Amino acid sequence: MEDEGKTLVIGGGAAGYFTAITAAEINPSADIRIVEAGKKILRKVKISGGGRCNLTHHCFDPKELSLRYPRGPRELRGAFHHWQPLDTIKWFEQRGVETKTEDDGRMFPKSNSSQTVIDCLTETARKAGIKTLRENRLLNIEKLHDKWKLTLAGGETLIANRVCLALGSLKSSGLEESLSKLGHKIHPSMPSLFSFNLKAHPLRDLAGISVQNATVLNHPLGKKQNGPILITHRGLSGPAVLRASAWDAENLAKLNYRFETEINWLGQMKPEDLKNQLNDFRKKIPTQRTSQNPFPELPKRLWIKILDLISIPLETTWAHLSKQHSRNLVGNLLSFRAQVDGKTTNKDEFVTCGGICLKEVDFKTMESKIHPGLFFAGECLNLDGITGGFNFQAAWTTGRIAGQSMAKSYPIETSS
Repeated sequence: MEDEGKTLVIGGGAAGYFTAITAAEINPSADIRIVEAGKKILRKVKISGGGRCNLTHHCFDPKELSLRYPRGPRELRGAFHHWQPLDTIKWFEQRGVETKTEDDGRMFPKSNSSQTVIDCLTETARKAGIKTLRENRLLNIEKLHDKWKLTLAGGETLIANRVCLALGSLKSSGLEESLSKLGHKIHPSMPSLFSFNLKAHPLRDLAGISVQNATVLNHPLGKKQNGPILITHRGLSGPAVLRASAWDAENLAKLNYRFETEINWLGQMKPEDLKNQLNDFRKKIPTQRTSQNPFPELPKRLWIKILDLISIPLETTWAHLSKQHSRNLVGNLLSFRAQVDGKTTNKDEFVTCGGICLKEVDFKTMESKIHPGLFFAGECLNLDGITGGFNFQAAWTTGRIAGQSMAKSYPIETSS
């Protein structure tokens, strides 16, 4: 059976809904359908930000915003001049979703509920006459003269004038072979935001403790990241670790997630500065025990643990701290080394890198440079952002551009 759907959006996530809604806003009479493989739609929207939906970030300069993307910064910089967080905020607020900004720049609906965002998108789509076909997994996509033929898992075929793939990671889509046959290069999919599992976890008994201003550097070839670190029962997590996992994603995959990570628990402090501080302690508080944590930014339990790891007795005073213990203290505070043995997906922020080669997509239209009428939006592209609302912003931006282009670039046929 063939169904003559004119404009099809594959994927019922953030990028897919925004693509379809945008196209419908520009051409209200167009026949637009969202094809979703699963029973549920907008699943990542639902769980994002612990169920609150971190829908964007309070960064309104396209150049600065683009620097939050390990892959795709150049392409997104231009795209953000077209649609950026200010536009996203205005769009949602015009539809009744008021937003708020937290101290770290993340933006959420004032309701503190992702359901507010889901209701906004689904109701807007419903009013626009967009049909959503659930439990319809796409098995194959092929060119049929000047149209597209899509084969669904149930045997049904859909014929469309234009198609946008907004189906999230290609790894689980089963479409990599179809897209390769169409001539598109696909970068292997791999996790981009994940926590580190530590081998023989030396800090396991500190699970739940966080340090607000620390630095992470993965070896070899890592890029230093600064921010909060959370000690978990498995290893290390928190924004700084997640950012490091994103920037180093490809290299860490090659290492099979077995590598060494280095932590500076005092953020940007340098060894010479810390040595001077320790010398000051000897002079100013010589009789004070080292067990009395002198660093307010460091949790006391972590401080005691570090003393234990380098065998400094708790009753030792600063005056009696040996040179070797001082060297060990500097090393463990500023260059704490731990062996990583595997990863744990950060469920609220599950993101992959890899996907359609960005050079094969025109980011002014999100259309394939190889095949007119084929568009892309969201995570199926080889682009990804760090944690903080950046991946949703990329979804809104690419979806907006794709939807506008799909509506404007071709004559619009109305529903039959």
